[in-house]
Amino acid sequence: MQFSEFKGQTVLITGAASGIGFAQTQAFLGQGARVIAIDQQPQPDNLVTTTALNYQVADVSDEAALTVAIKAGIADLGRPTIVCNTAGQLDAYRPTLETSLAQWQLILATDLTSQFIVTNTVLPGMLQEQHGVFVNMASIAGLVAGGGGAAYTAAKHAIIGYTKQLDLDYAGQGIRANCIAPGAIETPMNAADFEGDAKMATWVASETPAKRWAQASEVADLTLFLASRHADYIHGTVTPIDGGWLEK
Repeated sequence: MQFSEFKGQTVLITGAASGIGFAQTQAFLGQGARVIAIDQQPQPDNLVTTTALNYQVADVSDEAALTVAIKAGIADLGRPTIVCNTAGQLDAYRPTLETSLAQWQLILATDLTSQFIVTNTVLPGMLQEQHGVFVNMASIAGLVAGGGGAAYTAAKHAIIGYTKQLDLDYAGQGIRANCIAPGAIETPMNAADFEGDAKMATWVASETPAKRWAQASEVADLTLFLASRHADYIHGTVTPIDGGWLEK
């Protein structure tokens, strides 16, 4: 897919070092966009260094570090017109009685509150231009139980609600906000499912109507569409990319 409109636009992506965030970063760079990439891990060797990329190392659960990283990226590449709030962390499927308060707070800080911080940092600039697009990463765990533990499921449900309210509040001022809800995507975050005899990964594929895991690039392709002018009338929605998991 080619979207010439992205050429010269600045895109901010969290969780850019691996998985879906990495694929999104590659996809937007491939479209000629400038990318502010943020992750707590150093820039991966297979992410090409270019003047169109500003890579910032920051833990998105740390408000001060995240804000500094965003502002440094903006100083270099300009204000973003597109934001992909992609950073996330699983919770090992812990039920509530096996979840400590510290674990709960870390998952919510990483998965949910980071999106609030990013949004509130860049939204004023978008409103000045009367244009901005948010593609927030939810999950099928934001629509049904069983895709994570208590903290992860709560965070992903909250992301959907936050995104809908964000769009409702600012749609009349040129802002669009939507969610993507991935199912089984083969990424480093799910590496444990593929360890050993990959019994869990095999089971997940067998339970998915499409009978396979998706690649992160497939989510990146969906992101390009949702961020493009072709999706201009799509507001406050949740788009599953789950191989049919939710249809069961």
